[in-house]
Amino acid sequence: MKIKKYHIITAIILICSVFLVFFSNSNVKPEQKQIGIIQFIEHDCLDMARKGFIDELAEQGFEDGKNIKIDYQNAQGDQSVCNSIASNFLENSAKKDLILSIATPAAQSVANLTKSVPILFTAVTDPVSCGLVKSIDEPGGNITGTSDMVAVEKQINLIKQLKPSARKVGILYCSSEANSQVQAQIAKSEAEKLGLEAIDYTVSNSSEIQQMVEYMAGLVDAIFVPTDNLVVSCMPLVSKIATAAKKPIICSESASVKNGALATYGIDFYKLGKETAKQAVQVLRGQETPQKLPVQYQPDPKLCINYEVAKKLEIEIPENLRRQAQ
Repeated sequence: MKIKKYHIITAIILICSVFLVFFSNSNVKPEQKQIGIIQFIEHDCLDMARKGFIDELAEQGFEDGKNIKIDYQNAQGDQSVCNSIASNFLENSAKKDLILSIATPAAQSVANLTKSVPILFTAVTDPVSCGLVKSIDEPGGNITGTSDMVAVEKQINLIKQLKPSARKVGILYCSSEANSQVQAQIAKSEAEKLGLEAIDYTVSNSSEIQQMVEYMAGLVDAIFVPTDNLVVSCMPLVSKIATAAKKPIICSESASVKNGALATYGIDFYKLGKETAKQAVQVLRGQETPQKLPVQYQPDPKLCINYEVAKKLEIEIPENLRRQAQ
């Protein structure tokens, strides 16, 4: 009798244990992939690239707080802060499974510190010349991503179309941004083909921008701004001064047109961010490595025109451009 009672008690304990294990496991969350996002500076273009990246990840089944954990950090345009964030992302206690770097300085910061953690970049103009990848088709390391290189020749042609009388073009950019230096060289070459004189006007920080724009506005007929993070972040100020002086600004992305530039054949940074996320998904699923993922570009830049600014500048937009514009 005692033996039978012992077996019953043992059976009850065993059943309870099975149920306990079952319910405990049902409450265990799947392992979260740790994703770090390091953004060099805050402005509309880079913000939209980040949003596109996060939105596309969610659409592909990688949702923040569920199966991934996103740690977003902004360096606010300070390279030393950028380096510090990159270093923190690689510490053992908080090491990331994948890092997204937004803008060239951010990408360089993290790429210099690791050759093993997968890195993706977006809003980088020339990843080869700044040493991030070996080639566009075969990056060759632990980093790849999407480029915001624009059709500079189209931007310079816009100056001739919108202000045929223009002779001198000022190229405004930050002297420490490698991506801007590349675009400035292309712009000068294209300007020469059209009989325009292109002159560099560089700044090193935001406090210099107002004085520089006021100075150059008296010397040039139009201003070209590449995808320069510092200048783009100050576009409302740049536009206010240039528009008052009746100097049109041709920029490199649509957000700057909304913020006061006259026109651009620009890319959509939100879509660029989404393309970067598609690369990230392949890496997170173990389908591909950055080494074998070619750098991507956004095709067919769209013409954007700020008609309110055109009116202030007393510039008549040609009909062929009106038909092209979004």
